[in-house]
Amino acid sequence: MTANELRTKYLDFFKSKGHTIIPSASLVPREIDGSTLFTTAGMHPLVPYLLGEQHPGGNRVANVQKCVRTGDIDDVGDNRHLTFFEMMGNWSFGDYFKKEAIEWSYEFLTDPKWLGLDKNRLYVTVFKGENNIPRDEEAIATWQKVFSDAGMEVEVAGEDEMIKDNVRIIPLGTDDNFWIAGATGPCGGDTEMFYDMRPEEGKLEGKFGELVDSFRIMEVWNNVFMEFNKTAEGKYEKLAKPNVDTGMGVERTLTVLDGEYTVFETELFKPLFEKIAEISGSGYQDSDETKKAFRIIADHVRASVFMIADGVTPLNTGAGYVLRRLIRRAVRYGKLLGIEKDFTVSIAEIVIQNFGDFYPELKKQREVIFAELKKEEEKFQETLERGIKQYKLKAETGNFQVIGGEVAFDLYQTYGFPFELTKELAKEDGIDINEKEFEEELKKHQDLSRTASAGMFKGGLQDSGEETARLHTAAHLLLASLRQILGNHVFQKGSNITPERLRLDFSHAEKVMPEQLILIENLVNRAIEAKLDVLNEEMTLDQAKKLNAMGVFESKYGEKVTVYSIINDAGEVVSREICGGPHAKNTGELGHFKIQKEEASSSGVRRIKAVLT
Repeated sequence: MTANELRTKYLDFFKSKGHTIIPSASLVPREIDGSTLFTTAGMHPLVPYLLGEQHPGGNRVANVQKCVRTGDIDDVGDNRHLTFFEMMGNWSFGDYFKKEAIEWSYEFLTDPKWLGLDKNRLYVTVFKGENNIPRDEEAIATWQKVFSDAGMEVEVAGEDEMIKDNVRIIPLGTDDNFWIAGATGPCGGDTEMFYDMRPEEGKLEGKFGELVDSFRIMEVWNNVFMEFNKTAEGKYEKLAKPNVDTGMGVERTLTVLDGEYTVFETELFKPLFEKIAEISGSGYQDSDETKKAFRIIADHVRASVFMIADGVTPLNTGAGYVLRRLIRRAVRYGKLLGIEKDFTVSIAEIVIQNFGDFYPELKKQREVIFAELKKEEEKFQETLERGIKQYKLKAETGNFQVIGGEVAFDLYQTYGFPFELTKELAKEDGIDINEKEFEEELKKHQDLSRTASAGMFKGGLQDSGEETARLHTAAHLLLASLRQILGNHVFQKGSNITPERLRLDFSHAEKVMPEQLILIENLVNRAIEAKLDVLNEEMTLDQAKKLNAMGVFESKYGEKVTVYSIINDAGEVVSREICGGPHAKNTGELGHFKIQKEEASSSGVRRIKAVLT
């Protein structure tokens, strides 16, 4: 079964059950506060209707939703993690509940008219009851009847969660089978369906969690039964109208249907791997390293194509930062495969061919997608070329047998050269690299010395407490964001920081418009959300200038200065300033940045006052 056939069957099935078919929402959420970078689940765009609003499609809807999850980017390359994925879902807004949801799930999975999976390889989990919420006896009874009607008498697992004999229903706790979007709000237990992936190994027996971890059984569907509202006091109150929210991954379902071990063996990835092999001259199965590189390139370019089609462009913050990181990580692994020319556009062409019929926005935005990929890849190639030049210079002049951590860190911090490529180049030259020393060097630059920062500091710092350190770091992000939105004519003209607020004066002849302030504020908050390390290094003033470090050069610096750098994972400098004050260790410590006021300070100089909450 192809992906298009699967999507069509799913939507046709639920249309036959009275559901309105709705299109996928954008990958970029439309919330007013912009607190979430991407649509992360099928239910994400439907939260208002799960909370009681009337959906224009009625009380039953179904769709296939584009999703991106960014928390696992570093894990992509193993046999299961993805950045972009598709989630098929059906919802009931106060209409049908557990009985119908479970019966329809079983029907779609096992009926030969639909997916035709073997009922004897199906196992399910339910909520076992915790936090003063009882065990979901209704879900258990419904599953027992469904299996009984299919000629199967099944049993429920005990506290040991062991599958043996006729056990097919496994009650699990809150961590596995209870869903809530946040700290409070609609929530409830769920039931998840699992499929035996290797029946040739004999009768399925063992502890449920271990069978999942060994990929003997794989989850194919999750039905969430939202029947409670969790209050601020931690109480679970029954909802007047409970909802159903389900999710069935296209990639996982194809894996099950194809009898494969991972999503990467399905038709969603095979054409991409063929193109990568053609470009690189390497084979997917050549080694564990090539397999990982193929998966990362395919996943990251696929995700990038969908992001750009929905209006995301490469930037240093927010969704744009994630896109930039994905493109550059794909290029980086292309380098490790020996690809020297630009290649992301040729991979993107295959993505559009495979997905364009179901997602027409890909074809519509084709030229924009190609242009953004080409531009970002060329920009990163320049960064890599500078880094390679510096690596060769250091390797030749240093006559290294072992490259120490300080040299590797300098390539990373100063030139944005990825550590993985330093390792690869060193390997080619027969040079060992001291990874432990590199990690120690990185940690050393993350540890800030605040003891020398008491009292007055250049730039108007008046207090060295924790709040002041956070605001001082925010001031650096603010200046960087001002330059990005208003232009490179913006320079710091003075600042004053107290434990309560920051004040920054900067060169700009005109009033900063409200819409510009929103963009500036958002850029700072995106950098905070990215949780970037704040690095510091002592150097000469000339060295700092060569690094393009920002500074108030009318001030009289000493022979040595401290440069604070905030660098994203793509190796790009978000902020780099000469500074004498204390800072946070990581932008994630800052909280939420809010501009309170923008006003004139003097002729050609504007002033912004801001706080962290």
